[in-house]
Amino acid sequence: MEKQKESYKIKLGISVGDLNGIGCEVALKSFLDHRMLDFCTPIFFASNKTISEQKKALGLDIGFTGINHPSKAIKGKVNVVNVWKESPKLEFGKATQEGGTFAITSLTAAVDALKKDEIDVLVTAPINKNNIQSDTFSFPGHTDYLARELGGESVMFMVTDTIKVGLLTDHIAVKDVAETITTKLIRDKFFVLMESLIKDFGIRRPKIALLGINPHSGDNGTIGEEDEKIVKPAIAELYKEGHLVFGPYSADSFFGSQKHTNFDAILAAYHDQGLVPFKTLSFGKGVNFTAGLSKVRTSPDHGTAYEIAGKGIADESSFKEAVFTAIRVFRNRLDYTEMTKNPLKKQHIKRTA
Repeated sequence: MEKQKESYKIKLGISVGDLNGIGCEVALKSFLDHRMLDFCTPIFFASNKTISEQKKALGLDIGFTGINHPSKAIKGKVNVVNVWKESPKLEFGKATQEGGTFAITSLTAAVDALKKDEIDVLVTAPINKNNIQSDTFSFPGHTDYLARELGGESVMFMVTDTIKVGLLTDHIAVKDVAETITTKLIRDKFFVLMESLIKDFGIRRPKIALLGINPHSGDNGTIGEEDEKIVKPAIAELYKEGHLVFGPYSADSFFGSQKHTNFDAILAAYHDQGLVPFKTLSFGKGVNFTAGLSKVRTSPDHGTAYEIAGKGIADESSFKEAVFTAIRVFRNRLDYTEMTKNPLKKQHIKRTA
C-alpha cells in the first residue's frame, strides 16, 4: 500500500528513554486510549519483560504484542520489539548507569530501524544527558546524535499549534553562546527552519523573528557588539534576498508583549532564551521536533521527571502531542513531495500546525 494514501497506517517507533524516569509511563499511557491505534501502529524498542515490569509497577492495564522485528508489527496493537534479553533493574527516580545504557540501546535500535525505513517516524522518550555518556555515545542529547545518524543541518524546534521556537544554539554552555553564533550559523539555521515550516507545517511563506543575543539586543552596541556586528547584518542580508525575517528583538519583552503571535516561528539565540518562554506558555502541550533531518523525530517537551517517576501520576499529554505531530509532519512531507514533483500541477498548501 502506498504511503501517500490516507489509509496507510504509519509505523511509529518509540525509544523508551531512561527506564527509571517517566518515559515508559507516558508512552504507554498514550495508548491506553485505543482510538490512538487508528492513527498509527506503535512499536516500542525495549523488551517484553521490561514493558511488563513497567506496566505492573505503574498499574497500567494495557496489552501488547512482542515481536522480533519491526516488520512483524501488528496493526491495531501495541508492539514491542525485543531489543535486549537482559533484565535491567528498575530504580524509579534514580539516575543509574544501567538506566542510561538501556536508554541508548533502545534509541540506537529505533534509529537504525528509522534509517532502514522499517518505521516511518520516531518519538523519543526523555533521556538523562549525564548517564547516557559512554565510550560509544558522547552526545549532549538526541538532536546531535540524530543529526549525525540521519544527516543534514538540524535545528531544535519546539512547536505547538500557536507558537514555534527554534534555537541557534542548543546544548552548549552560556559562556560559549556569543562566540558560537556567526553569520553563517544564522543563515544555516534560518534556512533549515524556513524549509521545515514550508514542508513540515504547510506554511507557504513563513515569517520568522530573530531574538537578540544580548540584553536589549545590545542597545546599539552598548551591551555587547554581537547583535550589531553579526545578527543585524545577517537579518538585513536575508531580508534583502526576499525572506520575511525580522529582528533582532529584545527577548525580555518579546513574548510578554505578545509579539510572538505576529510570526510563524521565532529563532532564539540559545537554549533558555527560547525554551523558558516556550514552556511557560505551553508546558504539557509542546513538542520537541528536530527540524532539518531526513526523517521525522519528535519528543515530549519535558525530561525524565525523576521526582514523580514510578508514582503513576505523570501526564502523557505532551507525549501524545509528540505522536500527533510526528504523524502530521510525515503526512505533510508526503503531500509536499506529491505537489512539487509536477511543477505544472496546481498547488495548494494548507496552513496546518
